[in-house]
Amino acid sequence: MSSRDRIMAALRNEQPDRVPLFELWINESCFFKTARLLGLKVPPRKEGLDTTGQESLESIEVYCSMVEELGLDATCFYVSKGHTPIDDKTRINRYGVVEKLNEVGEPTPVDGPIKTPADLDGFDMVSRLRPEDFEGIEYIVNRLGPDLAHFGTVWDPFVMSWFLRGGMQNLFMDFIANPDLVHRLAQVVVQWQKAVIDRFVEIGVDVIVVNGDLASTQATLMSPRHYREFILPYHRELVQYIHDQGKMAVKHCDGNMWAILDDMIEIGFDGLHPIQPQCMDLAEVKAHTSGRLCLIGNIDCEHLLPFGTEEEVEEAVKEAIAVAAPGGGYILSSSNSIHPACRPENFIAMIRAAKAYGRY
Repeated sequence: MSSRDRIMAALRNEQPDRVPLFELWINESCFFKTARLLGLKVPPRKEGLDTTGQESLESIEVYCSMVEELGLDATCFYVSKGHTPIDDKTRINRYGVVEKLNEVGEPTPVDGPIKTPADLDGFDMVSRLRPEDFEGIEYIVNRLGPDLAHFGTVWDPFVMSWFLRGGMQNLFMDFIANPDLVHRLAQVVVQWQKAVIDRFVEIGVDVIVVNGDLASTQATLMSPRHYREFILPYHRELVQYIHDQGKMAVKHCDGNMWAILDDMIEIGFDGLHPIQPQCMDLAEVKAHTSGRLCLIGNIDCEHLLPFGTEEEVEEAVKEAIAVAAPGGGYILSSSNSIHPACRPENFIAMIRAAKAYGRY
């Protein structure tokens, strides 16, 4: 069974030959360290290039080599938004969002181009896409070929909307004070996402990840009523569009998703990532969704992968496989990403344990 076949079977809630392996995101510093531990020859890494969206093709080749050596079943990459530095800690993207970067390059929007409804008049995101925005994912697909499954990510309409508004708090106030703006903004974002998906399909991407959090560890960030009014219609439109292209749709959302978990199924998402162990019990979620939603993730990257031992990682993998793998519909990965705090030794231990214990 090829890696691609393995992933696609799991997303159809079928049982492949073994539990597939996937990571939504591996920080550049992490895949360099992992590649060195695996004995791969890697070029010197220039500091500062772990900023999201700034990886060079030379660095992406290191990522590809690591994927091959570890035997991951899938890749995952994104469309660049064309960032221009303002200073060492601030940048602006091609869509007018100003982002502040933390010490490992993760962005937080501090200003956006949409401040009033009038700012949406004539605001077109699709025309700002550039061929070079897709260079990274195109390189990966061509380099690793069709035997692997290739995931491409688009920002959730909710997340992209609050980036354009310059902060989540601004969009939440719009839910009450300016609901028409919320819908108009989401419609603009969805048209951009469809254009990105079209290009992903041309490149050869198999699975589209709608990437962005809707929940904390306690509850959803918005009420279920507001989710269904302002976000669900655009999730449904995107999932339908993805399926119309013959592709699979996965929702990424950390946090406690119980209040809207059935909505994810009703909308038609094929998979849900990452089933955060701090607030979502994998066995309970499996029992609730079995046969209706592929589960992806759950290996703790908050404490276990950064601070645990390799033996503890192995036990967590065995437990996850025992409760989520029977009958199929499970893809193993971390509970978010391989971020800079994760020990590469533990990442490697996770993959090796999954191969050792994940055979059906």
